[in-house]
Amino acid sequence: MGLRILALLAQLALATASLEVISQWSLLQFDFPPDPVLLEKFQPENTVPTGLEIGWDRIYLGIPRLRAGVPATLAWIPRSLPPGVSPVLQAYPDWSWHTAGRGDINCTGLISVYRVRADRCNRLWVLDAGVITSLDDFRRVCPPKILIFDMATDRLVRSVYFPRELLRPSSLLTNIVLDDSRSSASRHSSTCDSLFAYISDTVAPGIIVYDGRRDNAWRVTHASMYPDPDLGEYDIGGEKFTLMDGVVGLAHSPAQGLLYYQPLATDRVFSVSTAVLASGPPAEGTDLPVNLVGRKSSQGLGIAVDPRDDTIAFSPMTETAIAAWNPITNSHRVLAQDSEKLQFCAEVRWAERDNGAVWALSTRFHKYFKRSVSKHEINVRVLRVKEPGYGGGYIPVQTHVLRRAANFTSTLY
Repeated sequence: MGLRILALLAQLALATASLEVISQWSLLQFDFPPDPVLLEKFQPENTVPTGLEIGWDRIYLGIPRLRAGVPATLAWIPRSLPPGVSPVLQAYPDWSWHTAGRGDINCTGLISVYRVRADRCNRLWVLDAGVITSLDDFRRVCPPKILIFDMATDRLVRSVYFPRELLRPSSLLTNIVLDDSRSSASRHSSTCDSLFAYISDTVAPGIIVYDGRRDNAWRVTHASMYPDPDLGEYDIGGEKFTLMDGVVGLAHSPAQGLLYYQPLATDRVFSVSTAVLASGPPAEGTDLPVNLVGRKSSQGLGIAVDPRDDTIAFSPMTETAIAAWNPITNSHRVLAQDSEKLQFCAEVRWAERDNGAVWALSTRFHKYFKRSVSKHEINVRVLRVKEPGYGGGYIPVQTHVLRRAANFTSTLY
């Protein structure tokens, strides 16, 4: 196995040139309003993004309040900037939504946003966990919710609140994917709300299914959504840390009708039929029909699907790489590898609004987590896999990066 890993890393090095740095920061900085309280409370060493969305003219970043001192939990930068710059972040939609940054909790505003997603109607779905200082004392200050903004006007167009019975005392909603492939009407005649959202609950592991047309939600769970106690330690460049997070990585395949998911503390990727998820709350005692899709060479968080050929893009953490695997053809490829730039990819995205390019958000989260982040180093990067690295110029890799697996159900646990 040691020789195989060395061979993999030798091949990974060939892919480095396919990475483009869109923006990068040592520590995030904001375009602050004239508010001395907000400035006084700002702690840049605690402010690390976890979410990335690519709009037509903006890049959106979700910045949860993992610790104290985060001024704005959702921000944006222009897409028109030259590569490699370190722009100041603009609060989204404006600073009035971020009073929690100055210590004023307003549950109609934005509390703690891990991830956001854009839909086909150019609306931004903002998943708000309602929990602050989640790494320290886990304070639930507001109910979790989804706020939907029109990206053309930056105005709120809809709010979604979850029934209390779907949540647990430790619920932490961290990721969301949108599925508009299940609308009974045609794509052109269906309304903007004719879609399903699949939402990860990471600390009380499960997936919440939200039916936008009926404004209804239910919860499913499975043993595969829990962290593997043997895989809760991570190694990035020889620096180790422990985090027992459950399901967090989500990706949707419209063609296959599958939701792919992975806990952080696992080397496995799982799938479940979206037809099953969308059929309503499971009957009591019914097992969720989950498939084990494959095993990766190490743990990872970000995962995405290219709907053009159903290739899965993911980022094995120890290998500091972005790799790709097609479960239909069983072909394995590496898009990029960089031991410095690809440390802890919190997001891997297939960007519909960038001709299907693969983007990533790397954060060196382990250094923030261990309170060892340095302002003298680049810690946060928004990256793009350049052509021809994606769409035909992949570097082949060893098959152990992601191995195909047989189907199984929860009865095997």
